[in-house]
Amino acid sequence: MPLGPWRKKKQSTKEHLVENEEVGGGHAGAGSLAKSAVNGAGLPPPPANLRPKLVFHTQLAHGSPTGRIEGFTNVKELYGKIAEAFNISPPEILFCTLNTHKIDMDKLLGGQIGLEDFIFAHIRGIKKEVEVHKTEDALGLTITDNGAGYAFIKRIKEGSVVDGVKVICVGDHVECINGRNIVGTRHYEVARMLKELPRDKSFTLKLVEPMKAFEMLEPRSKGAKPAGDTKITNGRGTLRLRSKGPATVEDEPTEFEEKAVQKVDDLLESYMGIRDTELAATMVEVGRDKKNPDEFAMALDETLGDFAFPDEFVFDVWGAIGDAKQGRF
Repeated sequence: MPLGPWRKKKQSTKEHLVENEEVGGGHAGAGSLAKSAVNGAGLPPPPANLRPKLVFHTQLAHGSPTGRIEGFTNVKELYGKIAEAFNISPPEILFCTLNTHKIDMDKLLGGQIGLEDFIFAHIRGIKKEVEVHKTEDALGLTITDNGAGYAFIKRIKEGSVVDGVKVICVGDHVECINGRNIVGTRHYEVARMLKELPRDKSFTLKLVEPMKAFEMLEPRSKGAKPAGDTKITNGRGTLRLRSKGPATVEDEPTEFEEKAVQKVDDLLESYMGIRDTELAATMVEVGRDKKNPDEFAMALDETLGDFAFPDEFVFDVWGAIGDAKQGRF
C-alpha cells in the first residue's frame, strides 16, 4: 500500500515454525539450516544427512558447568535447549549475551549468533517493586525484548526520570505496569504504554532483575551505547535466527548491512523507544532492492504489518538504507 494512514493487521493465529530433523545417530541437529544464496532468496535445504550439525556451548551467567546445545531454529527453541541442558524451566531465562557473562547490552543475543560464539543465559533473580513519579514526558528508558515474551530495559538515559530511581537497572525485566501483567507483550507496546502514562503522576513497576554472581555486583550500568561497534560475529559466518521460518547459516554481514542495521536500530529507538537488531535487519533486508519509498512501504506492510509504522519513520528508514548503499555514513 502507498504511504498514508496504516491499518494494523491482525496477528497470525499460528506462527509457522520449521520442525527439527534428525541428523546422524538420532541427534537433533541444525536440520532446518540452509546456506543462504547471495541474492538473499535462499537455496533448497540439502538432504538431512548432509546438513551441518551446529553445536554451541553455553553457561548460566551467574555460574554453572558448560552445556552443549544444538537443533534450534529460533530464540524460543534456543531457550528451550538451554533450559533442558541445565534442568530449569524456559521461562526462567530472561535473555542471553554472547561471549560474556556480564549484563552487557552491546553483546546481547539478537537475531544472529557467530558459529563459535559462547552463549551465556541470564535467569530470573530478585523481584522488586518501585514507584516512579513521572515529572517529564519521556522517562529515559529504551525497551527491548528477548524474543520469547519478556520485555526488559536495554538502556537508561543519563539525567532522565528513571536515572534518578537507582533501584531500576539495565537488564531488568518489566513484569507489571500499575498492576497490569505485561508478560508476552512486545517491546514496542510496552514502550508505548510507558510513554502514555500521564505526566506529574506516579506509577508502579514490578521488575525482575537477572541473577548475579557475587563478582558481578557492581555500580549500575546505563546500558548499551546507541552507537559504536556492536559486531559479535567472528568472521566464520553466523547463524541467523528468525521469528518465523527456518534459521539460516549466512556469511558475515557486509559493511553496508552493518551500517544500515545500526542506523535503523537508532531510528527505532528515536521513534518507538525500542532497540531490536533483528527487526532492524529485517527492515534492511526488505528495503535492499526496493526502488522508491512507496514500494518499500508496501513491502514493510506485507512483512511487518503488525507494527503499523508511522510514515515519517518509514521515510527516514528508506533514507538510511539509501545512505548506507551510497556509503554516506
